[in-house]
Amino acid sequence: MSFIQNIKGDRGIWAVFFILALISFLPMYSASSNLANVIGVGSTSGYLLKHTLILLLGFVLLYVIHKIPYRYFSGSATLLLPFVFMLLLYTLSKGTTIGGATASRWIRIPIVGVSFQTSTLAGVILMMYVARYFSKRKEKVIDFKESVWRLWLPVAAIIMTILPANLSTAALLFLSVTILSIFGGYPLKYMANILGMGLVLLVLFIFVGRSFSSGLRSKTDTWKNRIINFKDKNPRDTYQVDKAKIAIATGGMFGRGAGKSVQKNFLPQSSSDFIFAIIVEEYGLLGGISIIFLYMWLLFRFYVVAKKAQTVFATLLVLGVGFPIIFQAIINMSVASNLLPVTGQTLPLLSSGGTSIWMTCIAIGVVLSVSATSAEEDINKKFEDDSPLDVLYEAVD
Repeated sequence: MSFIQNIKGDRGIWAVFFILALISFLPMYSASSNLANVIGVGSTSGYLLKHTLILLLGFVLLYVIHKIPYRYFSGSATLLLPFVFMLLLYTLSKGTTIGGATASRWIRIPIVGVSFQTSTLAGVILMMYVARYFSKRKEKVIDFKESVWRLWLPVAAIIMTILPANLSTAALLFLSVTILSIFGGYPLKYMANILGMGLVLLVLFIFVGRSFSSGLRSKTDTWKNRIINFKDKNPRDTYQVDKAKIAIATGGMFGRGAGKSVQKNFLPQSSSDFIFAIIVEEYGLLGGISIIFLYMWLLFRFYVVAKKAQTVFATLLVLGVGFPIIFQAIINMSVASNLLPVTGQTLPLLSSGGTSIWMTCIAIGVVLSVSATSAEEDINKKFEDDSPLDVLYEAVD
């Protein structure tokens, strides 16, 4: 009982977190049989145990973060941004590849033997930094030159170090920063200049990279092929998407049943990138709609927390770390439904992968910190504005 009392913040967000975490076990156990039985790597029970441990650690991170007053994240972002930049540089030069990735995205932590995708951590820290930047200038006229040096140069540095290894993550992060900047009051005329400069930098980066790096040349060819394959629908190059479409089409209204997916045996990324297709195949259209509803409810609760936030930084912080979770979910489900080209984005809290789950938990913990602090500030303000007797009368009513 004391543990439940120690859980603070928006109850709706807590509910969605626990529901998604519990739901993840059945499709994860089912989809991992592809790796265990077809590919011959590990065992289904081993993958289930690993997923359980990842979720438990994720919950610990969420719980600890949500106990920290959100104002501490402002200074932390400034201190941690140079650290994550160096971490990204290290990943580019010394990182490892996992699951057929064509670039180095992970670093291995020797003590615990766990691989960590640095770009996801960088994304959370960068969004905190952007929220801090605009909160500090809420009463000031934003100067374009100053914003380039203080805001867009750090943003460009982080995104350009993510880009060679993970285009979709870099694009999602830039989209999130752009949207947060608009909410933060960045002038649209300046934004047009930034978008133009970003496009020029991207073209220059690709041109120089292809000229001097065979690895980046191969990576850009992969980007181009994915877009062409999505446009032309060439059956020889759309194997995974075709299998995902078959899984969704054969799921019907109620699905084949738990663990009875057929396409999981043919989808190489059935437990990560295409787990939504497996969910629909096994639990039908109703199962897929239920997952979409949970993410939309989470989005609504994020909006409620942002609306109730007492400071500009708190509002922007919720938008910055919360909304990308929903964007990522939409992208993942759109890829599985063949509405977008293959990107490699996981389904938050449902797909396998420790880093993605942990960073999602940290982001939700930050939102809950804002929610909990805002609730306490409301109570304190109530006691300051009203007499204790008035508060008691309202409580009884």
